[in-house]
Amino acid sequence: MTSEARALHATAPSDEGDLGDLTALAVQGDPGAIEVLLSQVRPMVVRYCRARLGRISGHYHIADDVAQEVCIAVLSALPRYRDMGRPFASFVFGIASHKIADALRSAVRSAVPTEDLPDGPDDRPGPEETVVRYSEAERARDLLTRLPEHQRELVLLRVVAGLSAEETGNVLGMTAGAVRVAQHRALARLRAMASEESGA
Repeated sequence: MTSEARALHATAPSDEGDLGDLTALAVQGDPGAIEVLLSQVRPMVVRYCRARLGRISGHYHIADDVAQEVCIAVLSALPRYRDMGRPFASFVFGIASHKIADALRSAVRSAVPTEDLPDGPDDRPGPEETVVRYSEAERARDLLTRLPEHQRELVLLRVVAGLSAEETGNVLGMTAGAVRVAQHRALARLRAMASEESGA
């Protein structure tokens, strides 16, 4: 790891400027910068993929595989990446959106049940806990699908992917203040829909 990459890693990118500096070094081929950049981007990509692909049989391994494909695609595209005034996160989430769409198409085409034999003891949650988790996740997904697309994407980026208001604004082309207002409205709408369901 180069001294520049070490210094950027030590400051743990907290704003788009730090990530931009790190991206510039990674594009130039600095192995340390590439390693640090991917370590910063990967957790966001995994959360985003899990949020978008969790409805495929509830298996996170599919989302994790797609997240890995996204990271590989980002790594291969790095030498060709050019800063066009948009944040690097927009570039990453653009790749993620395409890979997620591919995975959804593939899941629809190849939905064939198979029987797998377990390799060892089953330490997964019991049937009751699984049903409760699945039911809660289904309810949350159902509520999210009833939001308009822009609000749904904002909630996924802010709440699930864990992006800051500034990062989300950069991805969606909004100011941080507009993101906070839109998030407040989206969450209020979700609460209202949830309470309508509970009361009905």
